[in-house]
Amino acid sequence: IPAAGCAPAARFQVDPYGFERPANFDYTSYEDFFSRYLVILTRRAIKWAKLLKGNRGVPKSLKVKRYIRKGIPNEHRALVWMVVSGAQSHMEQNPGYYQKLLEGDKNEKLVDTIKTDMNRTFPDNVRFRKTADPCLQKTLYNVLVAYGHHNQSVGYCQGMNFIAGYLILITRNEEESFWLLDALIGRILPDYYSPEMMGLKTDQEVLGELVKMKVPAVAELMEKHGIMWTLLVSRWFICLFIDILPVETVLRIWDCLFYEGSKIIFRVALTLIKHHQAFILEATNFPDICDRFKEITKGPFVTECHTFMQKIFTEPGSLRMATIEKLRETCRANLIAQT
Repeated sequence: IPAAGCAPAARFQVDPYGFERPANFDYTSYEDFFSRYLVILTRRAIKWAKLLKGNRGVPKSLKVKRYIRKGIPNEHRALVWMVVSGAQSHMEQNPGYYQKLLEGDKNEKLVDTIKTDMNRTFPDNVRFRKTADPCLQKTLYNVLVAYGHHNQSVGYCQGMNFIAGYLILITRNEEESFWLLDALIGRILPDYYSPEMMGLKTDQEVLGELVKMKVPAVAELMEKHGIMWTLLVSRWFICLFIDILPVETVLRIWDCLFYEGSKIIFRVALTLIKHHQAFILEATNFPDICDRFKEITKGPFVTECHTFMQKIFTEPGSLRMATIEKLRETCRANLIAQT
């Protein structure tokens, strides 16, 4: 539970994960939320301890799915993410592989690109500063260089640094972070980070189609102003809500992402749009729409991660993977036809 460091952290203006609080951070309402959330965290921690007692496995079951949706306590997060994503079995089947990647020949261009992004990764996190001891920049560099050589069709692209950074903060383990990054990029997010980013472009179009079905008034507003979804939501997909939603909320989303797959991203996006439909519809021009899409990712609705996570499974209504796969097929074909 991150709570142990939480109350004092507020006074030092740094959260339990090392991120500096912004100058305008509302401590009063956050502490009000966290005191309530702490009760939930404590209850969940007891249940998880029982579930995992004497058993390293996390079997796929309705009970486990329910537990994950209600949040994985931070002390179990790395273990559960590793097991449910398949990263653990990949790591066990490939002993020494990560080390070999680090020791092997390097692509200089790839290495230089990654080096350039090091100082741009979480400048607001004290653990990624050069002055930190240990400084997580070196760990991040290793994970990204190893992954770029492991998956050469992807190499490295911006966004991966933030995702790997979060994985390192949670696992505190370089090799586990590498295998979780592999689970996300190789299996959970279809073709998001390849040079053409076809999977990413496809899923943004899929979101547009889902909005047409579930929040038609917002879809009409977008069409009226000729706005492409990519201009509003590309960072939601590329960064998996990092730097968009509060840290604790992002981690709760990732709990479900590792277990249930990419469908969760659509649930979160649809919830944000549907819940704020009236606010979005007040917009009268393109800059106004952009501002409103930034606004809907702030405030108590997203900070109160426990109720927000309940909302993502109710507010968008039914969302079957079969529907998403069908939409992906159509949207992908349309995108290919346009190139």
